[in-house]
Formats: sequence, C-alpha cells, structure tokens
Amino acid sequence: MASSWFLPFAVALSCFFGLLRGSPGDADSVYQACVQQCEKTGCVGNECFQHCNFYSNENSTDGPWYLQEPLYIQWKQWDCLSDCRYHCMLSREEERQKLGHRPEKYHGKWPIERMYGIQEPVSVALSALNLAVQFHGWVSFFILVNYKLPFTPKKKTYYDYTGLWHVYAIFAMNYWFWTAVFLSRDVELTEKLHYSSAVALQGYSLFLALIRAFGVRLEAIRVMIAAPVFGILTTHILYMNFYEFDYGWNTRVCVAISALQIAIWAAWAAQARHPQRWKLWVIVFGGAIAMVIKLYDFSPWWGLLDAGALWHATMIPLSYLWWSFAKDDSVWMTSLSINKNK
Repeated sequence: MASSWFLPFAVALSCFFGLLRGSPGDADSVYQACVQQCEKTGCVGNECFQHCNFYSNENSTDGPWYLQEPLYIQWKQWDCLSDCRYHCMLSREEERQKLGHRPEKYHGKWPIERMYGIQEPVSVALSALNLAVQFHGWVSFFILVNYKLPFTPKKKTYYDYTGLWHVYAIFAMNYWFWTAVFLSRDVELTEKLHYSSAVALQGYSLFLALIRAFGVRLEAIRVMIAAPVFGILTTHILYMNFYEFDYGWNTRVCVAISALQIAIWAAWAAQARHPQRWKLWVIVFGGAIAMVIKLYDFSPWWGLLDAGALWHATMIPLSYLWWSFAKDDSVWMTSLSINKNK
C-alpha cells in the first residue's frame, strides 16, 4: 500500500512521452512524398486501399451517405491518411534496413506492425494483463477484508482505509482499460481518455498517500484534504479536454504530483515499522529498473516489442506485489486495532 506512489510515477513518465510527437521519420522527404502520392493514388507499391478512392475522387465524409466510407471503417478510423502513413512507414523502414540504417520514429511512435488492426498488439495484450492483475488484486483484497478478517462490533472492518482502496482499484482499472484502448488505436478521443484517466489515477493516488501516510481517520479531515486535491484535478482534466490539450503543461502537472507522492511515501517509509517493508523495497528497485527500460526507449524488436511493451511487462509483477502489500497492511492494521481494544 505504501507502494502506491509507483504506478502513478510510472504513469507520469508515460505522460512525458506525449511530448514526443514530431519525429525524424515523418520529416523524411521520401516518406512525405510516399504519403502524398498514396493520398492521390490510394496505393503504396502493390498495396492499394479501396477507401482512399473516396478522397481521391474529392468526396468527403460530409457528402451523401452513398459516397461516404463504410461505417466499419469510419468507426475504426483507419482512413486513407492513416493507412498511407502506416504502409509508407513500413516501406521506408524496409528501404532503410537494406541500407543498414537504424529505425526512426514516425509521428512520435516507433514503426510497430499492426495485428488484426491493433496498432501496438504486444503493449495492448500486456495492458490487458495489467488490468487483469489489478482486478485480481482488488477482488482478493475485497474477499480478505470482508470475509476473512474480523469485523468490529458495529459490523465494520477494522482497517480504516478499506473504502479508499476500493475506489483506488476503480481508478487503476480504468487507467489500464483506456491504456489498452489507446494503444489499440491512437485517435483524439482515445488519447484524451488515456491521459485523463492517467491524471485521475495520479490525483486520487496523491489523496490516498496523504490519508494513509498521515493516518487520517476522521471523515471531516479527509473531506478537507479531498476538496483541494479533487478540485485541482478536475480543473486540469477539464482544461485539457475542453480548452487546450497541452502536452507540456500536462507533463509538468504529472511530474509535480508524482514528486509530491514520492516525498510523502519516502517520509512514511523512513519512520514506519511495517512487517512487510521488503515488498516496498522490491517495488522501489523494480520500479527503478522499469524506469530505465522506459527511458531507454529502444526501437522495436521484430517490429512488435519496444521499450513501452517491456515497461508494461514489468508492471505486471509489480502490480501483483503492490496488492499483496495492501493486503498485508490490512491484516497488520486489523491486528493492531484488535490488540489495542483488548
């Protein structure tokens, strides 16, 4: 539970990569010429895209229904430009590979091959696994505090932070769900939902850190802490979605929240005498390794596995250990409460 600073810190790092939109690959003159030619002809080499004909014939999606693209194409938003960029990227990277050049990023992303229409299939699968781990951790925590640990005479749990962890689980699962959706198809809507859910998770994690680290039990004080935290959080999300989607500002907010959480948990860990402290240290060092992997940001292996995918993989065992620590904390606090009341 003290480890709950780690996932938001990792999320903050992912916010940073939103800044990396302009890339050397999409500035390449050969790539640009390929995209322009594809938009006119609807073909890249021997591969042609039928829905490009709608645009080459100067028909837009605002025209009559019988001149618009099929609904299944509009829903996926794999339009002519998207397909042209993707196949020109693969074609250009194939040429560069023959010349012995290293891969380049295009529009902020490495050249990763699609699979069944999914942009980053490995990262999506690992995000789904992270979602499953979060769900499993929450369910096991729920069963522990509600069915295995004793209740107070008032039929309440002895663990004062049970409800907070249930809400935390919702934010965490929401984040991994939209991460999987965003990595499946990066469009404006999925991008906003991904970044909004990341900020929401960070904001709530900061609130949880303040409540747990300072041992706040009175509801009135919790409300006093929640009001400014959630007020600032809501304002930021509304600003990002309805005024200006500013990657730089979002990064600064993410980093500030994460730095504050780390300071809070570091102070708590320094003075706490928790019997399962070793799990916290494993998460800290494991998190450091995950950060190095993410920052290294190497080009994809076999066109599928990049640094982002490996970072998602490292989060799976860390998330499992995280919930294990939360359950240990509930057992420990329950034991202390029962012994105190004897």
